[in-house]
Amino acid sequence: MRLNLRFIIGIIVAAVSLFSYYFHTSKNEVTGETQHVNMSADQEIALGLQAAPEMAAQYGGESPDARGTAIVQQVGQRIIASTKAGQTPYKFQFHLLADDQTINAFALPGGQVFITQGLLKNLTTEAQLAGVLAHEIGHVVGRHSAAQVAKSNLTQGLAGAATIASYDPNSPGSSVAKAAVAAAIAKVIGLRFGRNDELEADRLAVDFTPQAGYDPRAMIQVMQMLEQQGGRSSTPEFLSTHPNPGNRIGELEKEIAAEFPQGVPAGLKK
Repeated sequence: MRLNLRFIIGIIVAAVSLFSYYFHTSKNEVTGETQHVNMSADQEIALGLQAAPEMAAQYGGESPDARGTAIVQQVGQRIIASTKAGQTPYKFQFHLLADDQTINAFALPGGQVFITQGLLKNLTTEAQLAGVLAHEIGHVVGRHSAAQVAKSNLTQGLAGAATIASYDPNSPGSSVAKAAVAAAIAKVIGLRFGRNDELEADRLAVDFTPQAGYDPRAMIQVMQMLEQQGGRSSTPEFLSTHPNPGNRIGELEKEIAAEFPQGVPAGLKK
């Protein structure tokens, strides 16, 4: 009887998790995709603002480099003003972080965008900076964090349901094994979606950069620099936090060729 009750409870938990995931959908006005998200734009903004100070502290806080900060903010706001990103409800703010040893850039949900001094000093043109920032803006408008949270809630709910339904008091180790398998599956799913997110952020950056007056091919130069840095020493943190979906340079070249079949227009900042 207890086994049946546990099984029924597990089924209920799984059903609630699935219902919550599949019946909370929203059409993304920038990408046109229908996404499974359970957060509003206001909630994303609030979450990003709450997390921003802690994330900045991990990289030494805001940089004292006033000139570098001004350039980052100027380029970031130029992209926002020139693209669909500026038509979203997100409140974009651009931050230069003091860490000059770590090569990284990232975005929090709602529009908080960060780049480290370590990455900025390795960029040689304004267009390269625009490519990095446009990629991070792509993560924000693509609602990748919100989608990941929804996916994580689903997998955690299903893992919990499986643990409840399969728990055997005579063999307590069985639930541990099943939970470990569920966690591994969740990790694989998260990695796959992370790679898809990177490809979409790249596609959006290829779209955004020329609209703001920058040559999208500068993004390829950034990837080449990151690969060179990885060959010289440890892998740049940017490549750890932004999974490489196969040949990323090749994918960028395909996207640029598709966007500009007659060639990239002259006059864009390189």
